[in-house]
Amino acid sequence: MVQYMKEMNKGNRLMNMLELIEKKRDGYALNTDEIAFFVRGVTEQSIPDYQISSFLMAVLFQGMNDQETADLTLEMSRSGKICDLSDIPGTKVDKHSTGGVGDKVTPILLPIVASFGVPCVKLSGRGLGFTGGTIDKFESIDGFCTSVDPSEFKSRIDKCGMLLGGQTAELAPADKFLYALRDVTGTVPSIPLIASSIMSKKIAGGADAIVLDITCGSGAFMKDVDSARELAERMIAIGKLAGRPVSCVMTSMEQPLGEMVGNILEMQEVCRTLRGQGKKDVLEVVLTMASEMLRFTNVGKNVSPDELKEKCMEKLTSGEAFEKFGELVLSQGGKLASDGTPVFVDAPFEVMTVFADKDGYVSACDALAVGEASCLLGAGRMKKEDAIDMGAGIRLHRKIGDPVKRGDELYTLYTGTKNPVGDDRIDEALLRMEEAYKISEEPSDAPSEILDVISP
Repeated sequence: MVQYMKEMNKGNRLMNMLELIEKKRDGYALNTDEIAFFVRGVTEQSIPDYQISSFLMAVLFQGMNDQETADLTLEMSRSGKICDLSDIPGTKVDKHSTGGVGDKVTPILLPIVASFGVPCVKLSGRGLGFTGGTIDKFESIDGFCTSVDPSEFKSRIDKCGMLLGGQTAELAPADKFLYALRDVTGTVPSIPLIASSIMSKKIAGGADAIVLDITCGSGAFMKDVDSARELAERMIAIGKLAGRPVSCVMTSMEQPLGEMVGNILEMQEVCRTLRGQGKKDVLEVVLTMASEMLRFTNVGKNVSPDELKEKCMEKLTSGEAFEKFGELVLSQGGKLASDGTPVFVDAPFEVMTVFADKDGYVSACDALAVGEASCLLGAGRMKKEDAIDMGAGIRLHRKIGDPVKRGDELYTLYTGTKNPVGDDRIDEALLRMEEAYKISEEPSDAPSEILDVISP
């Protein structure tokens, strides 16, 4: 093996993808040049899919150290265009969530942070499977355009202090190719690959600092706290090596966030929250994320997290954040009604409400089962090409810890008025919801939404 390593390190020797696969398979760390060779081959499509897939599987089993993961992240970020946001004054802080059910944080968070005069450029993705996508939520607003060329970022920021756009094909194209392969080769759960995928897009997007919402539980990709913590620590390590400060907020996804699941339904809840009428769990996550973002800016210097949360809550109760949200909608072509709320492309139609069949306490409201039920109703997509029913979704009248009496409302199913769903899909959604809910005789405590905050 010593001779093998010497051969690999000879000057000007042409690299061979098979040797890289074997090296990683046998548990050895790859150097920067080897990782650059791999990413370049992926981008140029000069490495066959079967060798890339084999390499990804080797990484899944053998892992990567912090330096390897940082090298992979940086090389993927350089595989396409990198947004230059230097013309926009101030620290540009990006936020990312690893996904969840009912995750409506971004549409609330951006107006709060922007109302402090902090520029917000948020590049988001579409939903796939049981996790909702921020782009889909905003596109439920009539006329709202998420396709924004990076050359327009500065002028858009000048208008209202924030921008919400979809990630373009030019940003980290190597990651896009690798993600598609990971999805069909059973290599999605690799923490180094998850971390490098997320961070490469954030760095390519031009962020100065990054705040990550690492969701954990049945409705998240990280099912347990230990895995979520490992991912968080890996992201922070990448940030240090890449010269980008990173803060990670670990949040619970044992049950959906808030009371609404589905695009228009969630955006309606967003408006209520921006008017100071938000649910406790949503506010807990939003205020924590906002305070972490502000910590990286001049606004948060020498200010405690609790003080920052109070200041953010004032933006909600005063209506300032709601006004800022309206500015964002109008700046990207969206329509507003006379009361300042968005005009949506459809309207949720109530299919049925299910009631509790006994007295007790809600002891389970499984996020994964709720997410799967919402997809069956049309609120999500199982394949990238699937169309979404913007009006479909679920309202959760009771959640974990809530007392119920026989006959109390538990949940309501919705579809859009323009996209009726067959009875078979509704029946299947009902079965999922029956699996999601449990009512026990003994009281249950609602899970804490913030599991930990890990900062540099």
